[in-house]
Amino acid sequence: MKSLNLNKKILFLFTISIFFSSSLLSEEVDIWKKENLDKKIISNNSSNISVDQNQSKINVNQEIKTNIILSDNALTDSKNSVYGIFEPEQNNLTLDMWVNSEGTRIKDTIERIEKIKLSSFSEELLINTLFTISYLPGRNMTDEEFINYKINWLIKNKRNDLISSFLNKNNDFPNKEKIIRYLVDENISKGNIQDACEKTNLIDNSVKDNYLDKFRVICLINSNKKNEAQLVHDLLKEQKLSDKFFDDKTNYLLGIVEKKDNKIDDTSLLNFYLSSITVENFDYKPNNKTNKKIWQYITSANLLKFEDYENKEFINELEIAADLGSLEFSYILNIYKNIKFSLNDFLDVDNNYKKLHPVDSRALIFQKILLSDNTDNKLKYLFLLNDLYKENKLQNIFRNFLSDQLIEIKKEGIPLGYATLIENNIILEEKEIPKKIRYNDDKYYSSRILKFYTEKDPSLNKLSKDFENVYKKIKKNKKYEVSIKDAMLFESLESNKFVLPDDINYANIKKDNSAPIELINMVKNKEVGLLLLRIVELVGEDEIADLDTQTLYFINHLFLEAGLKKLNEKILLMTLPERV
Repeated sequence: MKSLNLNKKILFLFTISIFFSSSLLSEEVDIWKKENLDKKIISNNSSNISVDQNQSKINVNQEIKTNIILSDNALTDSKNSVYGIFEPEQNNLTLDMWVNSEGTRIKDTIERIEKIKLSSFSEELLINTLFTISYLPGRNMTDEEFINYKINWLIKNKRNDLISSFLNKNNDFPNKEKIIRYLVDENISKGNIQDACEKTNLIDNSVKDNYLDKFRVICLINSNKKNEAQLVHDLLKEQKLSDKFFDDKTNYLLGIVEKKDNKIDDTSLLNFYLSSITVENFDYKPNNKTNKKIWQYITSANLLKFEDYENKEFINELEIAADLGSLEFSYILNIYKNIKFSLNDFLDVDNNYKKLHPVDSRALIFQKILLSDNTDNKLKYLFLLNDLYKENKLQNIFRNFLSDQLIEIKKEGIPLGYATLIENNIILEEKEIPKKIRYNDDKYYSSRILKFYTEKDPSLNKLSKDFENVYKKIKKNKKYEVSIKDAMLFESLESNKFVLPDDINYANIKKDNSAPIELINMVKNKEVGLLLLRIVELVGEDEIADLDTQTLYFINHLFLEAGLKKLNEKILLMTLPERV
């Protein structure tokens, strides 16, 4: 095949470049989930926050003048770009929620958050904060730095749903190639090569990424566009962006050379994929150091050849991979089923498993579980197998399987003495459906007054009538004292222009439960984005419904002061009502 000169190649390349943009629906994130929490003590070690005198000062009261151009895909400004998924008004936020914040403080807060295992509440508040469409921070933080935090979080947490929404809302942003490469590898690892090729079309060909450029060549070959593939390959070689391994594999796929190169390279998923489709009688034995994506591709492409059930060391490697999440546990169970045991092994299984190799002992106990004819026996050997895994430092491999088995057993009835053990080993993954509100007019915070926040078309007239009825009833109770939760409700009502009776006073509660001065200053300075990040950090592993009332009160108060009424109302409905 004749090579074209460089100018012709470049011209031809431009004619074949395609830009593809998937139109995916972004899903609104619900930040109100319920899990168990521990009470958190909030230390106020940052008292007064003041802007360094050497830094340029920002007048937070000054109107920000911008020329915003709205489009279906992105919001742009003549000076500043805006990136995100959710419209600002969704949670009463604004485009300038970051503008008044100093970049290093945002970076430090995000980096501290990354070290915390967030509760569902904290995580989804973080999502709504980071991915609301907004201008970037004003000082000491570049566009690329801020976008990188967003991209890295999405990739680390494998939020492919949000990645799709982010790509749909934002055509161009710094380091877009990083997120496309992640999507490409995700699809290759699942054996979805065609889908992986489509992902490369989400990034303009003018953006140079060596990994993606190489994969484009393979995609063109797979599409039987070998002329175009050779053209792009030649360009990569001329620009010294190729390498010998890739050249040899590509030349074979193009038909330029007939002899197969049997070299296997596992330094990247792309190179491993090329190895798997070009090496005759491909045989690769992964181990616990093998990249997780390669493990996934091996199993998806059915490349894991296993027939030697006497190779206990390799079986243990597979167990380790399953424990790390690189291999499906079902694959291990299938191996266990095929390991042969004698009748005598089963007759005295409680003693015989101790004499076997650890792999065989686990396989024997698993087969005993399958043969168990009553619930007590099944439970006994399920927990024995769980202990055997823990002894061999395989802490994760059995958790989900054990949980699923216990859930099924629980449906049939829990044997005596097993209740606590079963409950402690069931993994609760399903979202808890909020129970129906039961209004209790003996307390303000749980009374019918809350209907103002639950009904579709609330009115102050209806609120006044409900409040009057509750007020008259509670007033008869001479011992009743206004609680912190009552104060949360009263403050929220007043923010909606409702006037409380003169004899209801919660000034002391407001005084005794004030927020840390650091957070108060953020509200004053209109640093709403940073404020929400700090609340994410403070709540951390805890769920909003289980926080102590002092913390609940000042978070609720800060939301009201910052004009975040939608977040305030959701907190009220998560923490105040009694439910049945």
